[in-house]
Amino acid sequence: MADNYLEKRYDEYVARKEAEQKARQRAWKKRLDAYRRKLAEEQTVMNKHDNSNE
Repeated sequence: MADNYLEKRYDEYVARKEAEQKARQRAWKKRLDAYRRKLAEEQTVMNKHDNSNE
């Protein structure tokens, strides 16, 4: 009986850790995508600014 309890607790632990890892990966991807969009917007602003000076 104790083995079943420990196995269940360990399985819950593993599932919780996997869920936390996936959440961290989603958050990282979201921040990275936002940063890439910001860089792209800044690049287009710089290109427009450079073109207007010519």
